[in-house]
Amino acid sequence: MLINLNANDIRLKDVQRLLKFEEQYNDSFTSLLFLEKLTEIEQQELQTIRNIFREYYSEGKISEGQIKFLFLAPLLKLTGFYHPSIKITLEENIADISVEDEDTIIKGRMDILAVNKTQGRTVSTPFWILVIESKNSSLNATEGLPQLLTYAHTSLEHQTSVWGLTTNGMDYQFVYIQQGNPSTYQVLPKLDITRLESSSELVQVLKAIRLQYNAQ
Repeated sequence: MLINLNANDIRLKDVQRLLKFEEQYNDSFTSLLFLEKLTEIEQQELQTIRNIFREYYSEGKISEGQIKFLFLAPLLKLTGFYHPSIKITLEENIADISVEDEDTIIKGRMDILAVNKTQGRTVSTPFWILVIESKNSSLNATEGLPQLLTYAHTSLEHQTSVWGLTTNGMDYQFVYIQQGNPSTYQVLPKLDITRLESSSELVQVLKAIRLQYNAQ
């Protein structure tokens, strides 16, 4: 009997089993990215975002929609993702993922996807730069990992790697996802927007991811 699964309901162990993902840990962003020092203007803009987060967080739970609009959008703008060579899509449906050995089809919808438009590819096979899954502030950021991996699985049919990010507004969990047999995802250190050094590294990482793929 054919089983239909929604990515929102899938567990991490299900993703690992159905989509053949293997988990790895990496304690250093600099093993994968070159992190540039922030400019004074970038530091000032980041401070504004950090202050806004503290204000909203002090008033109670922050919704997914607020996180995308108030924090992710300014962070993507600050780090250069609002560029003619990059297309940002919201609430994008993924193509159905068919797991033949399990008679299972997985459906879902991505929160935010950044695609590099400069690649010489057809519309049906865009080059993914970064896929983002957001959760409300009362949930652990890593709870979005199963959905994130499910969505990223689609891109690995056409490219060797993609970056993923899952966040609850405060914590930002990056994963580096690579095609292989099995495919792997490296879990990087979690970053906290309320802490100065951690939030600065968050901006450095986002900027480095954008520069990395723009250079390809």
